[in-house]
Amino acid sequence: MHLRVTFVAAARSSSLLAERFEDDRPLDQAGWDEVQRAAPELGPLAAAELRYCSPTPRSRATGDALGYAPLAQPALRDCDMGRWRGFTLGEAMAREPSAVDAWLADPRSAPHGGESLTSFISRVGGWLDTRPADDGSRIVAVAEPSVVRAALVYALKAQPSTYWNIDVRPLSTITLTGINGRWNLRLEGVPQYA
Repeated sequence: MHLRVTFVAAARSSSLLAERFEDDRPLDQAGWDEVQRAAPELGPLAAAELRYCSPTPRSRATGDALGYAPLAQPALRDCDMGRWRGFTLGEAMAREPSAVDAWLADPRSAPHGGESLTSFISRVGGWLDTRPADDGSRIVAVAEPSVVRAALVYALKAQPSTYWNIDVRPLSTITLTGINGRWNLRLEGVPQYA
């Protein structure tokens, strides 16, 4: 049985320039407002047999506000950024410019003491490949934009450096269809779960 996994990027908890690595902040007012505006379009995804989310406050709040009642999945957590956790990219660059350059240039590096980009992509891909096909064919997962990017890189079997070329906006959706290591990107308009 083929699966249909729709990722919904969590609403925002800060402006793009203020985003922090492994940000545990809840939705800000702008994020709540975005969820309310998107609810009519994204609400039908609640009909999915399985509903998951990243374990972050903003992912859970986004899923709850959309009526998904999602189950938090540790494998959908953001990349482990080690000692850079809580920093913006600019703050990490100011403290450790050569380490940030190495991290951006080599997807296998983890100069921050956390998880490399390749390990992060593999973890998210492992979660995707282990979804239970016999429990239902439709899945929705609310996740951090970084997790959605990692899922796309994994599903498309793209080079890890492709991760940096994917822009995932808050409340955007992508749908992957397939099963265990054989995924296709499906682009469509309004969700068809209703």
